[in-house]
Amino acid sequence: MNFLKKLEAVSKKNNSIISIGLDSDMQRLPKAVMGSNDPVFVFNKRIIDRTSHLVCAYKLNLSFYESLGSKGWKSLEKTLKYIPEKIVTIADSKRGDIGNSSRKYAEAFFDTLSFDAVTVNPYMGFDSLEPFLKYGDRGIFILCLTSNPGSSDFQKIKDENGVPLYLRVAKKIKEWNKYGNCCAVVGATHPEELKEIRKILDNIPILIPGIGAQEGDLEKSVKWGTDPEGKYAIFNVSRAIIFASSGENFDKEAEKRCEELRDQINLYLDEKKKNLKGK
Repeated sequence: MNFLKKLEAVSKKNNSIISIGLDSDMQRLPKAVMGSNDPVFVFNKRIIDRTSHLVCAYKLNLSFYESLGSKGWKSLEKTLKYIPEKIVTIADSKRGDIGNSSRKYAEAFFDTLSFDAVTVNPYMGFDSLEPFLKYGDRGIFILCLTSNPGSSDFQKIKDENGVPLYLRVAKKIKEWNKYGNCCAVVGATHPEELKEIRKILDNIPILIPGIGAQEGDLEKSVKWGTDPEGKYAIFNVSRAIIFASSGENFDKEAEKRCEELRDQINLYLDEKKKNLKGK
C-alpha cells in the first residue's frame, strides 16, 4: 500500500498520530527480558503487543540494532516481521550519500527490510536523496530542523538575505516532492519554527520528535505541526514510553503512557478544529 494511504488509514483506525521509537538500548532493558535468547526482540514484542492499537507508526533507530552486530540485525528483522501490517514502519537511519551508495541504502531499507519509510540527511543535495525518492510508494523523511540542542550550529545559520538554512531546506523539500512522497523531520523543541515550516510545506507530512525526554512543547507542536484538518503529522516518542518503567510490568506502563499521550494530542487537535470553525 502507498505510504500516505497506509498512514491515513491506520491513523483513522487507531485515532492516533503517535509513533513509538523502538530504541531498545540493551543497557536499559528491564531484567524481565534479560534471561531470553533475544532480549531486544522480546522487549519490542511486549511493547508492540501493548501499544499497537494506540499508534500509527513504529520508528526503529538503526543504531540500537547495528551496534549489536549480527544479533542486533536479527532482532531488527524479527521485530519488523512482528509489527502488524497495518502500522507504518520507519527506518530512522539518517542516510544520504553519493548516488550509487544511496541506491544501495534504499534497496536495503525498502527491498530487503520492507520499511514503509526512512529518514534521510539532505546535506549532500538532491542527487543523494533521489534513489530513495524514486520509491514512490515509500515515505522519505528529510531532516529539516532537528530536536537536539546542536541543531542551532548549522540549521539556524542565516544567509545574506536573513533566511535560515532550515527554511531553505523546507522549500527544497517542497520543490523535490515530484514523486509525492517527500516528508520532513522537525523537532517539537522548535515550535515557532515549526509554524513557519508548516506554512511552506502545506500538506506534506512532518515527523515531530522531541516531545518526550527532550521536553518539546506538545500543545504548540500539535497546533502548528498539523495541517488545518489536524493531519499530516506524526509525533514520535521513544524513551518516555518504552522505558516508562523498568519493572516486570514495563509493557503495561508503556501502554498507559502512550494512551495518555494519544488522548492529550487528540484533545489539542479537537481544540484546534473548534478554533478553526469559529473563525
